[in-house]
Amino acid sequence: MKSKAEEQHVVAVVQRIREFGLKEHISYGVEHTIIGIIGQIFPELKDRLQLMPGVEEVIQVSKPYKLASREFHPLDTTVKVGNVVIGGKDIVVMAGPCAVESEEQLLTTAVAVKAAGATVLRGGAYKPSTSPYNFRGLGETGLKILAMAKKETGMPIITEVLAVQDVERVARYADILQIGARNMQNFVLLDEVGKTKKPVMLKRGLSATIQEWLLAAEYILSEGNEDLILCERGIRTFETATRNTLDVSAIPLIERLSHLPIIADPSHGTGQWYLVPPVAMAAVAAGADGLLIEVHPNPERALKDGPQSLTFANFESLMKSLGPVASAVGRSLAKPAPQK
Repeated sequence: MKSKAEEQHVVAVVQRIREFGLKEHISYGVEHTIIGIIGQIFPELKDRLQLMPGVEEVIQVSKPYKLASREFHPLDTTVKVGNVVIGGKDIVVMAGPCAVESEEQLLTTAVAVKAAGATVLRGGAYKPSTSPYNFRGLGETGLKILAMAKKETGMPIITEVLAVQDVERVARYADILQIGARNMQNFVLLDEVGKTKKPVMLKRGLSATIQEWLLAAEYILSEGNEDLILCERGIRTFETATRNTLDVSAIPLIERLSHLPIIADPSHGTGQWYLVPPVAMAAVAAGADGLLIEVHPNPERALKDGPQSLTFANFESLMKSLGPVASAVGRSLAKPAPQK
C-alpha cells in the first residue's frame, strides 16, 4: 500500500481479497503496510487490485512459502517467551539434558545452566529413538519434573511433542513446543501445534532442503501461529566422523529468505561434546539468534546422547567464550531473568 494509504483503503483491499475466496496477511511497517494474499491466485487479480485506491504496487511472490517469506513480512519476527525475546539483539541460550531422567538430574542441571547464563531450560519428556529398545522418556512424569524445575529457577522450558494426541498435554507444561527433525514433515502434527498459539521451534529434517523446511514452517504459520522459531540441527551427509553435518550456511541464508528467528543445535549437529563449543561459536558468528545445547551432570551415565552432552564445567566455559564472539558481531548474550 502507499505510505499515506488510509485505513479504509486497507479494509477495502482486504474485502476484495476475501470476495475472491482468498485469505489476507497484513504486515504493518514503519512506512508501508503490506497485504499478503494467500491461496490460488489467478492472473487477472493483479490488474484489478492495482486499480484500487491506496495501492502502490502489486508484486507476485515467487516463493512457494508465503507467510515464512521475507517478501510477505519484511521485518524480523521476534518471539517472546516470558522475559526472553528470541530474534532480537540478544542471543538466547537454551540448555539442559537431552532427556529428563529424574527430578534430581533435572533440577541440578537447571540450577547449573542458569548460573552459567542460560535463559531457557531444555529437556525431553517424550523422546524419539531410532531403536524401540532405547530410552524413550518419562512421559507426563517428565513434564511434571520440568514444571518443578521452572518453578525452582524461573526459566521457561522447551520440550518436544511427538504425536497429535500429546499436543494439548505438552502445551499445558511447556513454554515452547519443539518439533523434532523426524517430525518436520508430519503435517498433521504441524497443523495441530499451529492451532495452539503457543511458541513453536521447528527443527530442520534429516535430509530436508531449505525450501522443504520453510514449507513445513508454512503449515504452522497458516494456522495462525506466528510465534515460530527455526532450528538448524545438522543434516545427513556422506560424512560419518560426526553424527550430522551442521549447515552453518543455512543460518545467514534463512535470514535472507525469511523473517523467522533461527537458532542452531551444535549438540545434534556434531554428536561429539568437544565439537560443540567451536561449532556453537561459528553459529553465533554466522548470525544465529540462539543456541540449543545439551548439558548433563554425568554424561557417561546419560540415558540419551551422552557423547554430545557437555558437563557443567564445559558449559560454563562455553558461555564465557560466547560473549566475545557475540560482541564481535554486534550482539550480546541474553541474561537470565531474576527468580521471583
